[in-house]
Amino acid sequence: MMNQPGASAYGLWGLAAINAAVFIFFAFTFFKPKTHREWRSFGAFSAFLVALFAEMYGFPLTIYLLSGWLGSSYPSVDWFSHDAGHSLETLVGWRTNPHFGPFHLASFVLIGGGFMLIARGWDVLYAAQQKHELATTGVYARLRHPQYLGFILVITGFLLQWPTLLTAAMYPVLVIMYLRLAKQEEQQAEHEFGERYRAYMANVPGFLPWRRSKRRTLR
Repeated sequence: MMNQPGASAYGLWGLAAINAAVFIFFAFTFFKPKTHREWRSFGAFSAFLVALFAEMYGFPLTIYLLSGWLGSSYPSVDWFSHDAGHSLETLVGWRTNPHFGPFHLASFVLIGGGFMLIARGWDVLYAAQQKHELATTGVYARLRHPQYLGFILVITGFLLQWPTLLTAAMYPVLVIMYLRLAKQEEQQAEHEFGERYRAYMANVPGFLPWRRSKRRTLR
């Protein structure tokens, strides 16, 4: 399927804009940023999506930059077809529809799970904020930062589905940013809720539900 040369699948800037807008709006309805810190997090996530869909449907910068190596290593592949853009499937030799390839299917799980975490996290967090309480129920009973983990899962899924040089470069920057934002939120919550939040930190992991904190609960 990917070795049949055909017309370029790029230059579809309208489609790129629509896809970016849909996913950004979708994330906005789940995350609902309010503070400056939340808007900064959401803005970085939106920039990642814009860069992703710009290469997916607009201009294939990664393919142009790597065209020499790709052409010599995979001379039978039409790299300007849409299917070839799912490059991980192509590189491992997946011969059928790449939308049913292992990386593409894994990306669906990660993206869907990420958005689910963001949505469930927001419901609990919003209810707690309305009462000026600490969010410790629902998904927050398992993780301290479900929404940031959700964003990391989503961008990981998109990177698996359509890897590009730009999004690959942005990925570690975004992950570090989310980790730092989580740390800042912990410091703020510890200042506001004191011993109660320190006890919560000692019993509930930050990002990995199977990893417990080594801190001792303060009495």
